Amino acid sequence: MKVIDNPHSGLGRSATRGGLVVLGGQGVRILVQVASVVVLSRLLSPRDYGLVAMVLAVIAFAEIFRDLGLSTAAVQAKVLTRVQQSNLWWLNTGIGAALALIAVAVAPLIAALYDEPALTSLTIAMAGMFWLNGMAAQYRADLTRRMLFTRLVAADTAGPLLALGVAAYAAANGAGYWALVVQQLVQSAAGLVVAGACAGWLPGWPRRGGEIGGFLRFGWSLASTQLINYAANNIDSVLIGTRLGAHQLGTYNRAWQLLMTPLGQLRSPTTTVALPVLSRIRDNAALTQRFVERGQLALGYSLGAGLGLVAGAAVPVCALFLGPGWDVAGVFALLACGGLFQTLAYVGYWVYLAHGLTTELRHYTLVASALKVICILVGVRYGITGVAAGYAIAHLLEWPLSLWWLSRRTQLHVGRLYLGAARILLVAGSVAAAAYATAAALHGQNPAVTVPVCVLAGIAAYAVLLLVPSIRRDVISLAETVRGAIEDRLSRG
Repeated sequence: MKVIDNPHSGLGRSATRGGLVVLGGQGVRILVQVASVVVLSRLLSPRDYGLVAMVLAVIAFAEIFRDLGLSTAAVQAKVLTRVQQSNLWWLNTGIGAALALIAVAVAPLIAALYDEPALTSLTIAMAGMFWLNGMAAQYRADLTRRMLFTRLVAADTAGPLLALGVAAYAAANGAGYWALVVQQLVQSAAGLVVAGACAGWLPGWPRRGGEIGGFLRFGWSLASTQLINYAANNIDSVLIGTRLGAHQLGTYNRAWQLLMTPLGQLRSPTTTVALPVLSRIRDNAALTQRFVERGQLALGYSLGAGLGLVAGAAVPVCALFLGPGWDVAGVFALLACGGLFQTLAYVGYWVYLAHGLTTELRHYTLVASALKVICILVGVRYGITGVAAGYAIAHLLEWPLSLWWLSRRTQLHVGRLYLGAARILLVAGSVAAAAYATAAALHGQNPAVTVPVCVLAGIAAYAVLLLVPSIRRDVISLAETVRGAIEDRLSRG
């Protein structure tokens, strides 16, 4: 049971090695995502993005019902037979097909909600995503469960690459918002094909012998939490779309896509790696504590510092990646602050899932969601910048509460996590201040020059903080863990 305590052996090394593989793949996805923002933002209008965002807000809601938490249930289960796996595949696929038909039926209602007639045809076209994603769900869960992270990365990167090429061609030839629809459908279809091929199995016919009642109970409890979380996370898009219109929603959506989508793509693979590991060591409180502490520091010293950098350099970053006509720097900086506060508590989500605490997670999510909705309802009165401020304030208030809540239901020592978060905030704040001061000093310069200089200033601030003994120890420990995983992977060929 010392595998996590010693990062150069056993399960701890497998987790680190898997994390490197998955993060490397996510790096490719993020590059594709940023390229998509850079290219398509110059070919399409804010209204184009706003219309598709209106539909995606509804699609995302129904996607929770489509998966029903069964993917996570399959990964988390101690035993999963092939019959159970096939039954789960058919269930996800059937739900996806049913939701596709429902989406077609309610398409006129969605158009009426936003008072945008074009949404009827858009919703009907995008309904196929439910069916495609339903078929892919258990293939992806299987790759995660078996810790076949290289194959999972292949499945996750092939779709976005192909979809970007098709969407860019369509946009350049005047397809307008339909280019974004095609992008979504191609990505789902390609992801299904590659995930199925990498998993290497085909589902058998549904059989009664494969009991899935336990999976449904776990999945439904998780899905109910995700529904609550969805409502809180998408209240901003719905309020902007209904109160401020497609143009303002499209503008807000560009800031969100440039920052929060890549951030989510970086954080979600950490759950992919951490969940199977924490599920195996959940009966050992000491190993769980050490894994969670290291996970928080790894996220904070990497993603947290990066969020501080882009928050400080928001003006030149937005100018460089979005081009003229997108006045979103203030929104972008506030979303970066919100993302930083989210990251401080993200490791708690791993623990809830690994320990099967879905009911406790739902209860906390209700509290956190109410807080977020209140902040955003107040913020929407002041436009999209007010919405972003409400989002950031909600997560500022939420993150210490979330860790305390988790400590009441597990054996985690929350004080250590608070101290780790304090060091992370010091690093992120210093990097942000250095980037902001540099951006202000170079105001009016070409953003292609300003952004790299801001990055160098942020790195310099980070280097100075390594003089602080506790931060230096953290960084050295993490670096040794990563180096050991790399050496082990190279030794294995």
